[in-house]
Amino acid sequence: MNTRKEPLIPTVGVITDVRLDTPDIKTFRVVTPDGKKAFDHMPGQCAMLSIPGVGEAMFSITSSPTNTEYMEFSIKKCGCVTEWLHQAEVGQNITIRGPYGKPFPVDTEFAGKNLLFIAGGVALAPLRSVINYVRHYKDRYGKIDIVYGARSKEDLLQYREIIEEWSVDEGVTVHLTIDREQEGWDGHVGFVPNYVKELGFDTDKTVILCGPPIMIKFTLAGLTELGFVKDQVYTTLELKMKCAIGKCGRCNVGSKYVCKDGPVFRLDELDELPNEY
Repeated sequence: MNTRKEPLIPTVGVITDVRLDTPDIKTFRVVTPDGKKAFDHMPGQCAMLSIPGVGEAMFSITSSPTNTEYMEFSIKKCGCVTEWLHQAEVGQNITIRGPYGKPFPVDTEFAGKNLLFIAGGVALAPLRSVINYVRHYKDRYGKIDIVYGARSKEDLLQYREIIEEWSVDEGVTVHLTIDREQEGWDGHVGFVPNYVKELGFDTDKTVILCGPPIMIKFTLAGLTELGFVKDQVYTTLELKMKCAIGKCGRCNVGSKYVCKDGPVFRLDELDELPNEY
């Protein structure tokens, strides 16, 4: 893998495409000035995007490592850096550095397993890379189930990709839900944790779970009712990452640094830490 050896030295990136996915989330496609991918990565890793004079922030790389032409980032407008990025247009230069963090164990622990992805809202962003990776190498895995929910149909991230690609992919089953009834929506209505229990999955799956803390809490309770145990469940804490190289200490939780020991953790590993995550 072509990983960068200078973790604090950024590369110039050029925004080549901007896609409005939801009312407050845009997906940005980034390459280097010579039109290449800035660096290789694995599913679950992150990159630092910077706007000189404005600031920098850590984001999940949402495109799959199997995409060798560019990287994508799905970014919700929620602060100074993201506000500026949402105003950026095609051709805008930024800086990018990475990759950072421990990836999902797609080539080891996930190999040969049935996989259950569960996400809520913008939390689909860090899982998209994993989903498209395992879809690309389907012969390495068992059945793939994806449960994804958002407040409304308009808030479903990557909706076109989900419908046109994931939903028609052999061996992949997609379960979509929105929080409340909506005109023009004939799919499931209800919160993700309840939907997971309704679907009643068998416990022969490895779970990859990402979402708001309250969603994770109640989804875990539902999975426990179904018979799942915590060493079957993986999540990512990338929102706690700051400097990404273990220097600032702002992602420290107990004996762990999220940026160095994570951001991907198995839930039984998190049980050993203080209840700060």
